[in-house]
Amino acid sequence: MAAISTTSPRGNDSDMAEQQTFVTSDTHFGHANIIKYSKRPFRDVHDMDEQLIQRWNAKVPSNSIVYHIGDFAFAEPSRLRELVRRLNGTIRLVRGNHDKRIRGDDVKLFDWVRDYYEAAGPGKRKIVMCHYPMVTWNKSHAGSWMLHGHCHGNLTMPETTRLDVGVDTHPNYEPYSLNEITRIMAKRTYLVADHHKAVP
Repeated sequence: MAAISTTSPRGNDSDMAEQQTFVTSDTHFGHANIIKYSKRPFRDVHDMDEQLIQRWNAKVPSNSIVYHIGDFAFAEPSRLRELVRRLNGTIRLVRGNHDKRIRGDDVKLFDWVRDYYEAAGPGKRKIVMCHYPMVTWNKSHAGSWMLHGHCHGNLTMPETTRLDVGVDTHPNYEPYSLNEITRIMAKRTYLVADHHKAVP
């Protein structure tokens, strides 16, 4: 695994395939305007936050790892602490463009906070995580997956072994399980985008 780290992890990292793992992005807790921007089916920001927390906790066991790939919340420190406390699982944050408020002691609310992360997934397949989508990424030609957020399901590029894991792309506005991601990626083929030819 490789990472650009903005804080030291409090525990040992392990392969995603060896633990109960979930991935999500772009929850935007506390952001009222995201309901309009992304056409979310919630009455107001309080309803959105409570629904997202409820759906997260109904799916994610407390002993799980959740990789959140950016844009966690628009919240003051006290609200941020409340959100993390109420959500199941140990949260690892890959920072997004709207996570600037998460600094100082608030970083310690998460298992770690980084700008980019690579992990080993099923069958030791490399999984690249960044808030922003990439056209080509480390070992993309050799079967690695790219998980991202930022686009709220609006990316218009051709389908490849890259997946927007934001809550707006999930039919129930909840984190993706690693099994769900595996099933989706099983139906996709890497789209060659540069001189690196796909490895059979």
